[in-house]
Amino acid sequence: MEQKDMESLVQAVQKALFVELEASGRHVHVTAEQAQRLFGHGLTPKRPLSQPGQFLANERVTVIGPKGKFENVAVLGPERKEAQVEISLTDGRSLGITPPVRPSGDVAGSPGAVLQGCRGRVELQQGVIAAQRHIHVTPEDAGRMGVKDKQIVKLQVFTQRPLIFDEVQIRVSPDFETFVHLDYDEANACGFCPGDLGRILR
Repeated sequence: MEQKDMESLVQAVQKALFVELEASGRHVHVTAEQAQRLFGHGLTPKRPLSQPGQFLANERVTVIGPKGKFENVAVLGPERKEAQVEISLTDGRSLGITPPVRPSGDVAGSPGAVLQGCRGRVELQQGVIAAQRHIHVTPEDAGRMGVKDKQIVKLQVFTQRPLIFDEVQIRVSPDFETFVHLDYDEANACGFCPGDLGRILR
């Protein structure tokens, strides 16, 4: 077997058995109206992210809480219908905020914060969460893996400090690429390095 064929076979086996891990640092999503107030214009893409249509914006904000602040926080686009600040539980202690662990988009009743941009500020009444660890999955991969949208699974990670994560939510959409998303607390706990893989346990 030629080397190219062998590499293709290895990649096929890897995709059949494993899911690539990604670590997601603190970041902010804003509405189109909030982008105007913060920056004086809409979000401008700096580079694409692993999920199709998503991008890291050139714009940055300061997130201000009751006890502290984080400067130069990443803003992700495109603009959303509702603002969301995703931080780790450790970040929350620094800000003086106790973020609930929620799926992305579930911000009802969550704490708020102040966002400061280069042109203005926005006071959020809610929107600060610690994102529930989750796996973005394409419908094709979901069928192959035998999982469904919003299913809760365990995830074994093959990292420097291998462990098994419980309460991992499956999120299935044709708009996704298949990746695990962990926050930095979780990534540091397992000794994550880019390119590390995990395996869904059922």
